[in-house]
Amino acid sequence: MSTPGAYLRLARAGWIMVREGVVAALPGDDLHGLPKLGWRAGKLLARRRTAGVARSERLSKALTRLGPSYVKLGQFLATRPDVVGTEISADLAKLQDQMATFPMAQSVAAIEASLGRPVGDLYLSLGEPVAAASIAQVHPAEVASAEGPRRMAVKVIRPGVRQRFHQDLESYFAAARLQERYVPATRRLRPVEVTKILEQTTKIEMDLRLEAAALSEIGENTAGDPGFRVPAVDWERTGRDVLTMEWIDGRKLSDVEGLRADGQDLDALAATLVQSFLRHTLRDGFFHADMHPGNLFVEADGAIVAVDFGITSRLGKKERRFLAEILYGFIVRDYRRVADVHFEAGYVPHTHDPASFAQAIRAIGEPIHGQPAETISMARLLTLLFEVTELFDMAARPELVMLQKTMVVVEGVARTLDPHFNMWKTAEPVVGAWIRDNLGPKGVLIDAREGAGALLSLARQAPDLARRTERLSREVDHMAEHGLRFDDDTARRIGQAEARAARWGRVAMWIGALALVWIAWQVTWLH
Repeated sequence: MSTPGAYLRLARAGWIMVREGVVAALPGDDLHGLPKLGWRAGKLLARRRTAGVARSERLSKALTRLGPSYVKLGQFLATRPDVVGTEISADLAKLQDQMATFPMAQSVAAIEASLGRPVGDLYLSLGEPVAAASIAQVHPAEVASAEGPRRMAVKVIRPGVRQRFHQDLESYFAAARLQERYVPATRRLRPVEVTKILEQTTKIEMDLRLEAAALSEIGENTAGDPGFRVPAVDWERTGRDVLTMEWIDGRKLSDVEGLRADGQDLDALAATLVQSFLRHTLRDGFFHADMHPGNLFVEADGAIVAVDFGITSRLGKKERRFLAEILYGFIVRDYRRVADVHFEAGYVPHTHDPASFAQAIRAIGEPIHGQPAETISMARLLTLLFEVTELFDMAARPELVMLQKTMVVVEGVARTLDPHFNMWKTAEPVVGAWIRDNLGPKGVLIDAREGAGALLSLARQAPDLARRTERLSREVDHMAEHGLRFDDDTARRIGQAEARAARWGRVAMWIGALALVWIAWQVTWLH
């Protein structure tokens, strides 16, 4: 149950959104009733200087005013167009995660507390911060090695960010519960579950040991891949609040003119980027989910180096097969197969007709045939596919939405490097190899071996499962005969919880009523 403080913080966030003109910039002409009234009030209460400012800039300024945890919320929602819509998602994708740096003394204190050693013992030198984001900031440093001083990048958690995020998270859950309760059409998107995912991913991002582990795992996965790598981790100087890794000397992939001046092959870079992403997705089932140009560098030898692994995502074997078969089905125009894959994976309820679903998919696939391959966007194809699945009650799948969003970004970066980029021709070697290895005879043998291993494991657990089943059967028989009973302490706790829920519900109602009265007074005063 949310506390009054959560509703107050939520009201403050809403007020800042109103004042910065975010609400006024939302499309509201088709709204009706109370939402229409709220939109009009938002337009009246917006600061005059926001007129003419792009919506993405208004969002950026509002989230920056609200603090680091709201900037992180914006970044997270940019990866969820299924929740906020494609237009808002695109606006949030432009959000620059650039915050003011915090004092050097706080970084030193965080490093020493996390690693338990003086900074002078850890580094030959530690420079002033060169970049700061919502979660952490980065310092240049040098460490001793057999070859002499070695340059490193030291990432340090922002002081107090965990406590601030914990407080703001309570208001996010309050908003999600209100949305589920009063906007039934959005229940399919499961806003409370989405907030839980935000909570989990941000907790992971705030433990830099886990980011180091992601770097290490992807480093091992890509050790033999051509033209792609990640920075090496210095585990001796890495803890919960500090991550020390190899310093990357390279040009950002966003600097297209600079790359051209360096003599880099832009077409080859585009192909390497997309093929690397598909290898990570299909082969490894683990990919960098924030591959915007600012997180990608190009070294002098043309190798792409990815940094900032705070946001990653995984795909199980079922999801990887789902992706590969969908792409293959569109290529060969087997729309019924694409539909069947959705049903086999359990993504679309069996109450729907596969033939009707295949018809809807045909409406997406047929227009792309006959077009030049370089004009066909794989990311756009997946976006349209997910839009169609809404008509067939396909629940939001966070891992698939994260994949689709990352593919949109990666493909967009590739097309900035090569405007005539052929996504299908570039993807075919990776997708085709995965299909041959996993859906052909070799894949059948692998599945059989995995199935035999699972069967052996089940056989080993059989005695324990039999004992549990027998105990459960006795307990069910006892409940059937005597009914389900609570002891006195459990009954008392249930009563107390119900009383607290009713009390906080009344408090929240009064806060909402006072907020509405105050807004109405503001509107009257403006008139």
